[in-house]
Amino acid sequence: MKLFDPQRLLLIAGPCSLENETVCRAVATTLQQLAARHPELNIVFKGSFDKANRTSLGGDRGTGMAEGLKLLALIKREFGFPVLTDIHERQQADEVAKVCDVLQIPAFLCRQTDLLLAAAATGRTVNVKKGQFLSPQEMEFVVGKLRDGQAAEIWQTERGTTFGYQNLVVDMRSFAMMKALGYPAIFDATHSVQLPGAAGGKSGGRREFVPPLAKAALAAGADGLFIETHPDPAHAISDGPNMIPLDQLPALIASCLAIWRAARG
Repeated sequence: MKLFDPQRLLLIAGPCSLENETVCRAVATTLQQLAARHPELNIVFKGSFDKANRTSLGGDRGTGMAEGLKLLALIKREFGFPVLTDIHERQQADEVAKVCDVLQIPAFLCRQTDLLLAAAATGRTVNVKKGQFLSPQEMEFVVGKLRDGQAAEIWQTERGTTFGYQNLVVDMRSFAMMKALGYPAIFDATHSVQLPGAAGGKSGGRREFVPPLAKAALAAGADGLFIETHPDPAHAISDGPNMIPLDQLPALIASCLAIWRAARG
């Protein structure tokens, strides 16, 4: 059975790094409340066990795979959400697929053929992020690899395009172009406001632009949102400047749902 439901708004949400059980439980509790309040939401909990593409060698990479999968299994078991994490090497695919419902291919790795085929072979849903260096049209060849690898379900995620130094822009035409390939197109609202490498050996971000971009993407036809959130972004180990504070997430999702309903109607 496919996870994507065209009659519900897909929301992939969670902390950037899994960090610890306290952070994961806090986020999952808020997501559970959102699910009860908004039946139209189709929520997938996300979290990374390894931030393998840190700007500098000194960046905190997170829990590691073994501990991260334990945390994801806990969230799945106790809160009932499907869970998603990213893989960086093809050797990780089978082990991660034992726990996770969705395997995510990071944007920097979206053209790595062996990684895509390994993810497809697991029988799990694969969410592939469009590289910051790719046009929307070039996703044809990325999803083509997954299709030829007989992936059970394919999602595509827009996360901005490199524009000069340390900046990203989002072309709202991307959603129509990517959906024309026959697979859902999701908007990564928090990584799209990242300022790569702009904070002295780590990435900065402008979270104030998440709400307008998320709403614009839904108005332009995006099938879902990817939003990273944290109880205390200032003390998160990664991507704090572009994550949404957890206490602000309910209001943001309510306003996004209003746009989603209007766009569908």
